[in-house]
Amino acid sequence: MGKIVVGVDGSDGSREALRWAFTEATLRNDALEVVIVWQYPITASLPTFGAMTTPDDFETDARSTLLTILDNEGINAESPIPVSTLVAEGNPARALLDASDSADLLVVGSRGHGGFAGVLVGSISQQCVHHAKCPVVVVHPN
Repeated sequence: MGKIVVGVDGSDGSREALRWAFTEATLRNDALEVVIVWQYPITASLPTFGAMTTPDDFETDARSTLLTILDNEGINAESPIPVSTLVAEGNPARALLDASDSADLLVVGSRGHGGFAGVLVGSISQQCVHHAKCPVVVVHPN
């Protein structure tokens, strides 16, 4: 059994990537690892901008977002393939690349929540395409 890694962030592009990766993993009878990445912004530790926010809050929000995405897509314990999750802190591209080191395929959306609306391929997907040790599929939202 192989493994497909897919990155999600809640954007339309990442949800489409998740649907594509789930279908592909089911066809291949591969395991699916769904990855969400969060970063603790420097401004969150400044008193003026909300010093009451902790890294645990960001991790909890990311985990909640990931579970909501999976639930909305109908991916759960009854799925026909093994599905695991990873909530990582740090640079999204680096985290996805690290998660895909032992994968047969990395799947990302063409654009997430960052960048400019007119950009067809976001910086994270571009970094993944150039630096992954496995094949990468970039899924464009419908």
